Amino acid sequence: MTKVSELHDKWYREGPEYRAAYDASQPQYELISALLDARSHAGIDQEELARRMGIHVSAIARLEGWRSNPSVNTLRRVAEATGTKLKVSFVPDQKIPEPSSDVTEIEAKSQRKEFAT
Repeated sequence: MTKVSELHDKWYREGPEYRAAYDASQPQYELISALLDARSHAGIDQEELARRMGIHVSAIARLEGWRSNPSVNTLRRVAEATGTKLKVSFVPDQKIPEPSSDVTEIEAKSQRKEFAT
């Protein structure tokens, strides 16, 4: 029987649509993992986290179960309730974006001026 990890590897290599969908889901997966880690390190369950945040347990279940898009304010409240600090970062993408045509035209004009003088 084929393992799920083997199927994932095959689909990721051979399927551009699968790869794009998987890559697009990574930030949400990382966020959910961070939420679970914060709660786990605080040694509390969903019920206690909900109590500390003043919300229903079902809202915590949605946060941890891919069924919500939490705001920065909600994430800050999770951090406060778990005794952690919220940290958001942007890292360089492996792909370098193509310059826009405006930038390319400006650079070309600048180079023409340098050669003309």
